[in-house]
Amino acid sequence: MTEASFVGAYHWMGQGTEFGGFSSLAILDDGQSFLATTDRGYWASGRLQRDGTEIVDVSANLRKMVLADGSNQFSTDAEGLAISDNGQLFVSFEGQHRVSSFGDQTQTEQAMPVHRDFEGLQNNSSLEALAIDDLGRLYTIPERSGLRTRPFPVYRFDGTMWSQPFSIPRRKGHLIVGADIFEDRLYVLERDFMGIGFRSRVRAFDLNGENEVTLIDSQILTHDNLEGISVWRDSPETLRITMLSDNNFRSLQRTEFVEYRIND
Repeated sequence: MTEASFVGAYHWMGQGTEFGGFSSLAILDDGQSFLATTDRGYWASGRLQRDGTEIVDVSANLRKMVLADGSNQFSTDAEGLAISDNGQLFVSFEGQHRVSSFGDQTQTEQAMPVHRDFEGLQNNSSLEALAIDDLGRLYTIPERSGLRTRPFPVYRFDGTMWSQPFSIPRRKGHLIVGADIFEDRLYVLERDFMGIGFRSRVRAFDLNGENEVTLIDSQILTHDNLEGISVWRDSPETLRITMLSDNNFRSLQRTEFVEYRIND
């Protein structure tokens, strides 16, 4: 697998006070439809319009999540998203450290077991990344590991209980903000805030944490605050990495789709 090459970026300018804060992304099977979640507990279901390979327009509808504790604003910070083969939705949350399931976008949040480590995770730095493998096992990773020299723990849910089967190395100042699993590889999106802007990185691993490869390592201010990642195949020979930025509901930041391609 080689380094990814840049395809394009699209600045998505939506309307309304609830637009923004996108922290996860799933590109669906047709490569045009997508589902995302926001920091304020909304689903964003939409379509990407392309001219050739590049995104030229985006449309989406926002729907409020039906949360078990919907009155608690601290519970709405949705960060990671995974979708099973039968369409069940899983979301990791950062305020109240948990992973929950939803039958679909209209159904109420269902509680899932928690790992004993979750309670001790740092506030505003917990379960940022969520992914699902071909066996239906969930993987979640916290944004911070606790020390710059400590690897990031990867937690796995087998349908009954969580375990922590492996870790991935923490390198430089980057923190984990998103993940996806595609064709038995774990893709991890990371960002490093440099004071005046962000730099982003994507690394790939086997599902035991081995065979690390760096695919994307952007310079500062190349992209905004990329947090959502989805890996999919746009041709038999090509993988596409699509990412989505979280503007933190700030006018000085952009909501943008960013795409890279890998020829394998």
